[in-house]
Formats: sequence, structure tokens, C-alpha cells
Amino acid sequence: MPHTDYDVVIAGGGMVGASLALCLDCFSHAGLRVLVVESFSLPPAGEGKPAYRPSFDARSTALSFGSAQIYQELAVWPLLAEHIATISQVHVSDRGHFGSALMSAASQGWPALGYVVENAWLGNVLLNQLRRHTNVEFLSPASVEAVVVSQGYATLSLRDGDTLRDVTTQLVAIADGADSGLRTQLGISASVNDYHQVAVIANVGTDKHHGGCAYERFTQRGPLALLPLSVDETGMSRSALVWTFPEGMAEEVASWSDEAFLAELQRNFGYRLGRLSKVGQRNAFPLRLMQADEQVRGQVVVLGNAAHSLHPVAGQGFNLALRDLECLSRLVAAAHAAGENLGDLKLLQRYINSQRGDQLVTTTFSDQLSGIFSNRKPILSLFRNLGLSMLDVSPSAKSRFVARAAGILPGAAAE
Repeated sequence: MPHTDYDVVIAGGGMVGASLALCLDCFSHAGLRVLVVESFSLPPAGEGKPAYRPSFDARSTALSFGSAQIYQELAVWPLLAEHIATISQVHVSDRGHFGSALMSAASQGWPALGYVVENAWLGNVLLNQLRRHTNVEFLSPASVEAVVVSQGYATLSLRDGDTLRDVTTQLVAIADGADSGLRTQLGISASVNDYHQVAVIANVGTDKHHGGCAYERFTQRGPLALLPLSVDETGMSRSALVWTFPEGMAEEVASWSDEAFLAELQRNFGYRLGRLSKVGQRNAFPLRLMQADEQVRGQVVVLGNAAHSLHPVAGQGFNLALRDLECLSRLVAAAHAAGENLGDLKLLQRYINSQRGDQLVTTTFSDQLSGIFSNRKPILSLFRNLGLSMLDVSPSAKSRFVARAAGILPGAAAE
């Protein structure tokens, strides 16, 4: 096996790349030489705890109960949990129809169904923890300009300012997002299902506290979700909004004033959280299901949104990515302990074979849920509401649905 500068190079230092680096270092007991290359400047290293700077406009991510278990094993959860909101129950309803369902953590015997964390806080916690691991190096701001795969290793051309240098590694992990330039550069195509929808995300201030309840509401415009957030710096109760519209409405929605947007949201959501009193910065992005046609090849693995980018209606994308990289890291750590090449195709094929079922079920779950709840045809609306009503009165069906949404795979117990 040829000598390389690093065992693993991770292209992308966002939440997926940083979580992968932490998994690799923890599961290998600091036995792997890992380099993380990130194009954006990382925040400066601080002493002690990372800084928490609350903002009403902060972007956030829903972590499933299964993802929380992974972060607990990585020893970052106690710190991360200082600034998160717990999802204790989820209320699902269809505006103007009879169907609804309420799912709770208590009925599952779990402490929570999931959690909502601000992205900046999650990133800071992961980076703070990684900087304690001397086997993990960061190169930022920098970029991977090219990857050339050889027998048993890969050579990466790295641009660091005006400097261009080559490094070698056994395994390249591509985690640079849905529009991955490296995936394209390697000739890995992707299959795309365009939903012809746009998602508007923003934080919303509410008169009533959410009490740990997340809401999934299906409206004439499209599905909307309100997820609980921690209070902002003024003590205002906040929820994170994801609202789906037909793509033809994108310009119209963007033109609405904050007052008009809140009024339309209030009309569609109702008053479960009282008056909607404030909306933060609104961002919109087109929705599509993207899946890389190859996730592994010799010395290369594609992860996160570069591998599969899902509809946000079920909040499954990052949680699936986290399960992927946990599985990969355990296999890579075991291979390293056995003296095997970490980029060997047989090893990477074992990873994808292990995760294929989870990926298929999760992407299908997300895709079908989007189709079912975005379609307003009367007959489908009837079946949808009957399904919600049956789900609400069937403990076994509800338990299976909640387990899937919470990232607990069949046969796994939540502790």
C-alpha cells in the first residue's frame, strides 16, 4: 500500500464534513490522519466553550432522535444541547379538512422526537470539538481544484490563496454540497426529479410559546412546517418556518411585504401559536430530489447533499447523511486497524450495501410524502385525510411512522 500524506481528505467543512471528521477521529481513536478542506473562512479558534450568538434570522436544522444518539456517542451532545429546542410532539393537519394526527415522544417512551438547532451553533460546537483532536487538520479558506485517482491512492490539487500544491490520500470524501463541483469534475452524474416548487424559509415570532410542538400543515399553497426554536435574545418565542409554494409563485411571494407574508401565513396556519408577530429574513430555494448515480468508486466516496438532496417536508436530508457517515466511519476505522487500504472499492461497496436500504426507504418516504401532501385533487385529499385519521388511532402504525421520521431504523431501540 503506497504511503500517502493523509489517510482521508474531506472536501467540504460544513456540517456533514465536520461531522465526518469527528466520526473518523473518534471511531479510530485518533488513529487516522484527516485533512478537511473548506472554501469559506472558518471562525477563529477560541478558548473553552464556543461562542453562542443568538439571532432572530439564524438558519436551523432539525435533528432526529437518532441523530442525537450519534452526537451523544461523539461526546458533543452535552454542549450542543445547551442551545437547542426539543420537539416533544408533532401535530399534522390538512387545512380545511378533517384529518389530523398528533405524535408524541411520551407515547414512544423517548425523551424527545427530535431537536432543532441553529446551524451556526452546531457548526461552532463541531469545530470546537475537532480542534481538540490533533490528528484532524483544517485548510481554510482553500479549495480542491482537481482529483486524480491512481491505483491505491488519489492526488488532490489544493489551492490555498495563491499557492497550488498536491497532496495524496487513500480516501477522498466529497461533501461540498448538492451542486458539487468535484462530483462533476470526476464525471459522476446525478439523477434529478424537479418538484417545480420553491421553499421559503424564515423564523417567525409568535405570541404563544410552542411548548415543544412542531407543526406540519398542508395548505392550498403547499405544505408548511413550523419547528420549535429557543427564544431569541429579547425573550421572544420563535419557530422555524419552511413553506412550500409552486415555483410559479416565487416572484409573487418574494414581493410580499413582511406584513402581507405574516397575514397569509396566519390565514393558512391558524392561531395555534396565537398571533404571528414577526418574520425574519426570508430565503427561497428551488426544490428537487437529487441523487448521485455513483456514491463510491475506488478511493472516492460522495456524501451529504452531494450524494442525495431531499425535499425538506420530512426533514430527512441531514439526518440520513449523518447515518451514512457514521456507517462509513466505522468501516473505515476497522479497515485502518486491519491495515487495509481505506479507499479500496470492496470496502466502499460494503458501506454502500449497508446503507442502500436506509437511503432507498428514506428518499422514497420523503418523495412520496411530498407528492401526497402537495397534491390538492379531491380524491387524493380524501384518502390523505382518511390516512391521517387512521394514523392517529392506530398506535402500531403511528409508532412505525414516528420511528422512521425520528431516524430509528427497524430493530433499533431508543434508549
